[in-house]
Amino acid sequence: MRSSGKSTILTLATLVGLLAVGPRVEGRAGAAELYAPETLDRYFKLEWSRAGQKLDGYVYNTGNRRAAHMILLIEGLDGAGKPVTKTTTWVRDVPPNNRAYFQVAVPTAAAYRVSVQSFDWVEDRLDRRKTW
Repeated sequence: MRSSGKSTILTLATLVGLLAVGPRVEGRAGAAELYAPETLDRYFKLEWSRAGQKLDGYVYNTGNRRAAHMILLIEGLDGAGKPVTKTTTWVRDVPPNNRAYFQVAVPTAAAYRVSVQSFDWVEDRLDRRKTW
């Protein structure tokens, strides 16, 4: 018994449609890399101070790879140490074994906590080039 060309095309189109929809939903959750606090503490050190309505400081990258697209979370804390405000800021590029400056306007709080929310490891293209 032969199947008609229309049903084969329809079945193939349905399969392709399901494959196209399925991985996108699943891929979003699985695509992000998760870093344990120990990993973040190993590669990044943060120092900051508040001056007026701004918080400024440095992110130190102790790793041998460039960190890019970094998002810092700045939490304003009350007297008991509980977060009362949240602010984020981007740090575009933190070179390997170096530091990068950041500055962000923050609401008034008793104290602040700054943490690395996310980042991407990036390889320098120059490192991949061979010298002849």
